[in-house]
Amino acid sequence: MHIRVQRDQLIQALNKVGGVVERRQTLPILGNIHIHADLDRITLTGTDREVEIRTHLESVVVEAGDVTVPARKFIDITRSLPEDTEISLKVQNQRAFITAGRSRFNLSTLPADDYPLMDLEGDGLKIEIEQGTLKELLDKTAFAMANQDVRYYLNGLLFKVEAQRLSAVATDGHRLARLERSIDLKIDEPLQVIIPRKTVTELVRLLDTAAPPLELDLSSRTLRAIISDTVLTSKLVDGRYPEYERVIPLMADKVAILDRDLLRQSLMRASILSNEKFKGIRLNFALNELMIQAHNPEQEEAEEILAIEYADEPLTIGFNVAYLLDVLSVVDDSRVEIRLADSNSSALMRGAGQEDQTYVVMPMLL
Repeated sequence: MHIRVQRDQLIQALNKVGGVVERRQTLPILGNIHIHADLDRITLTGTDREVEIRTHLESVVVEAGDVTVPARKFIDITRSLPEDTEISLKVQNQRAFITAGRSRFNLSTLPADDYPLMDLEGDGLKIEIEQGTLKELLDKTAFAMANQDVRYYLNGLLFKVEAQRLSAVATDGHRLARLERSIDLKIDEPLQVIIPRKTVTELVRLLDTAAPPLELDLSSRTLRAIISDTVLTSKLVDGRYPEYERVIPLMADKVAILDRDLLRQSLMRASILSNEKFKGIRLNFALNELMIQAHNPEQEEAEEILAIEYADEPLTIGFNVAYLLDVLSVVDDSRVEIRLADSNSSALMRGAGQEDQTYVVMPMLL
């Protein structure tokens, strides 16, 4: 195999596929990138056997062929070369020889036939979605996913497809995020799948709000996203997502309206003196006023007072301040709405008047 390709185009493609390649892996070949050269383009593929990203780019193909090269080394070499450089990659005797200007490198290779390329299982549901819509759904909910929880189905994001609505839901058992968007899809039956955490991360990285719509192909076990010249294929989490609607506090009738930026700044200042391990913070709601209090084992204290819109009975409740800040980081509205029932019940948060947003944070005993 022998190809010549522009460095700037190659590094863009490598950045797309390199994210799924783990630095530590059980099989040596999973640390490699697969390169297929044919006609006037090359195809790069990276995988960890759970997620695969494949992308195409134009190239001068002197000799067609397939090879796998060490991902990190190849990416680092390409990134270190000057811009607007032409790179030559030639494979001989199971070695990959890279030439760029007066720079020379040679890398070990592994047989391309041993590379575990993924196939889409069965006929799935095919839908077309604006990239900006999917990116927003993932961006504004992914923070609530669990990380390495023994309840494996929480280490992912629930994606629901209905004829008139798309929904994304994530929870780690302590907080919940749900976002819904209206859409007109011609589908016979609704479908819901659990997208793994790593797949969500890679999708967010690949999506471009200014690019044309993407095509999603969903089956019971796999997902495939065709994003311009890039294809992401992933296995789905095999499990039943919990009945999350039960934790949404429907009886939370005490409503506070707050300035989002002022609240975020006050919480960040108060959190400096919160307990480093538990990050607990106390919110004291009174008539048109909120007092934020934090303290730590060193007997240090912080207190902030905000003017708010609140006309219900006084209420004191504790939260993990990091969870509140996570919600405020994804709410776009200038004002945020907090709904409460009592000091022992979860809080419902959303942008003021945004019924398609649902953020639930469990209280904390202080």
